Amino acid sequence: MEKRNNLQIALRVSAVSIVWNVILSVFKLFAGIMAKSNAMVSDSFHSISDVLSTIVVIIGVKIASKKSDNQHQYGHERMECVAAILLAGILCAIGIGIGYAGIVKIIRSPADTQNIPGSLALIAAVVSIVVKEGMFWYTCRGAKKISSGALMADAWHHRSDALSSVGSFAGILGARLGFPILDPVASVVICIFIVKASLNIFIDSIGKMVDKACDEPVVAEINTVIAAEEDVLAIDKLKTRLFGDKIYVDVEISVNGSATLAEAHAIAHRVHDAIEGHFPKVKHCMVHVNPL
Repeated sequence: MEKRNNLQIALRVSAVSIVWNVILSVFKLFAGIMAKSNAMVSDSFHSISDVLSTIVVIIGVKIASKKSDNQHQYGHERMECVAAILLAGILCAIGIGIGYAGIVKIIRSPADTQNIPGSLALIAAVVSIVVKEGMFWYTCRGAKKISSGALMADAWHHRSDALSSVGSFAGILGARLGFPILDPVASVVICIFIVKASLNIFIDSIGKMVDKACDEPVVAEINTVIAAEEDVLAIDKLKTRLFGDKIYVDVEISVNGSATLAEAHAIAHRVHDAIEGHFPKVKHCMVHVNPL
């Protein structure tokens, strides 16, 4: 049920993203051509790339939501990490491309004799900034709601487009005011923000792919939940690992050595239920009992 709800949220958010990206791309392309702005035409193709990234998200989330089968007995959650890594790569490439283009323009700026863009390009840049920033927060909220790394990567792709439009706005305004150098300078700064965001997404996804442990506050909270259970005399060992957006827990507890097998099993079962009940993201919990 949870997987189905998460999939529905992801698909709804992605569908909204695709519709707005298509509308925005067409509008920016029209504005760029009519206002004779190369920056806005380039920005329109950046928005078109967002459609591709959202399609990657949909594929990744759909595969990750599939039930376990004989070939994948622990599920498919890590496929969402794969999608996030692919998007991080796309995002990084876009950032580097923007930065490279900016550096080239800075070097060639004295010989740059491009036409002064019209005011429609400025309007398109402002609209793009507002819409893409709104899409960033909308997608980000959906990603946090279902703990989706791929959806969060797509959210940052929207932010990169908003930043790209900020660069376009600065460049267009600078050109109209007689300072075309502002466009490439802004592009280089934007490049740094986009590449940093892509690296953060990549590092987070890799951590989930290689069984990274939960953060210390989460581990401490798990310890507290276990220790609160009656008849648990000690926590001998606690191991956690991230599996996509899910958590796996392995714990060893000490109980009274004179307890019967049935009593020890009941204690272990209570600990198991307490952990899974307190932490909805725990997909699997293994409790081992040691006599004390």
